[in-house]
Amino acid sequence: MVCAERRMPCRSENYKEARVMDNREKQTVIKEALGEFLHVMMWRRSLHQFPELSFEEHRTSRFISDTLAHDGIECRPVAGTGVLARIEGTAEGTPRRAVVLRADIDALPVTENTGLGFSSKNKGVMHACGHDMHAAMLLGALRILRRHRDKFSGTVFGLFQPGEELNPGGAFSVLKEEPFEGYDITAFVGQHVEPLLKTGMFGFRKGKYMASNDELRFHVRGVGGHAALRDRIKDPVQASAALLQELYAIPAANPDPQAPTIVSVGKVVAAGATNVVPDEVYMEGTMRTFDEDWRARVKQAVRDAGAKTNGLFGVRTEVNISDGYPCVTNDPELTRKVAEATAALFGEEAVTELGLRPTSDDFGYYSERYPSVYYRIGVGGDGEFFEQHSAGRVHTSTFRPDEKALGYGVVQFVNIVFTLLG
Repeated sequence: MVCAERRMPCRSENYKEARVMDNREKQTVIKEALGEFLHVMMWRRSLHQFPELSFEEHRTSRFISDTLAHDGIECRPVAGTGVLARIEGTAEGTPRRAVVLRADIDALPVTENTGLGFSSKNKGVMHACGHDMHAAMLLGALRILRRHRDKFSGTVFGLFQPGEELNPGGAFSVLKEEPFEGYDITAFVGQHVEPLLKTGMFGFRKGKYMASNDELRFHVRGVGGHAALRDRIKDPVQASAALLQELYAIPAANPDPQAPTIVSVGKVVAAGATNVVPDEVYMEGTMRTFDEDWRARVKQAVRDAGAKTNGLFGVRTEVNISDGYPCVTNDPELTRKVAEATAALFGEEAVTELGLRPTSDDFGYYSERYPSVYYRIGVGGDGEFFEQHSAGRVHTSTFRPDEKALGYGVVQFVNIVFTLLG
């Protein structure tokens, strides 16, 4: 679909000055987004009722593909259970310039407890991070962009990406397939819901934004036995407790206090009893950093902590570090242009600056390779709904994003395309 005779450079250094939609275009897009709102809402609700875990999004991808095909939008599978759509603009310009609009589509292993009439029908699985919102907004935007191909030159890709919630991440699999070979990617765009922002607001940050993410696993093996006969055992529980202290001390050595380091253990399994010390303790955790050199040093510090524990307690500690996502880093100039276009369309009060965020997203793989902007869209509602935090928090069983945000997300995607490819 996207083969070419030669490889185009990964990063585009030649941004045109941001073109803001004129009043006629604004009103046209807003009117069409309002006209599509019921469709977008129903798409979101359908996706919400049938959530699927990472790399298992078979029904989800069929639903997306069928919806795109109904609107005459070209699409094909990508990364197994993902979908890649393509729309070519007809305005005069550079046909190989392209913008990629990305929406993740996987759900989480969470049992829903929202009480909504369209709650998850898949037991133990829920769209608790808003990926159903992301996919529905992108579907709505692509429908409108296809109607207005004459208003932009180049190509728009709509990437419905699987597996964001699970290492190594669907983004890694997407890039392995080289789906944008031969295109000059002007921008890779990620839009994510944020319940701490009012509906109608957008949050941006230039440069480093989200942390890298690596998974930690430890097997601490000793010699168990009767808990009262301490001289006959090599206690993996005591050793694990000391190891935890070593791990939690690592962030204090961070050379950059403005960029937090996190080493956290969330699972400890010691299958003993009140009077039984087990032979082994198993632990799982995560580490987050904002600098690649420091990330490598933290990994070594984790391994050193395991070795120190062995020397002190006579146990054998197996340290397994599963490499995860790199930092999400926003291209400063691209972010400025998109934020300015957002303010011009929705008003200055609709744009806010974000701080560093220690959560992670496999969008970091895209931002390593292409000029990228990843921003937050408010879904916290307004008025009393917002004041009472009724939207809840992401990754919880009670997360209820404000559906009015769907319209803002559709318009924002279209606005970005008109700004960068108009």
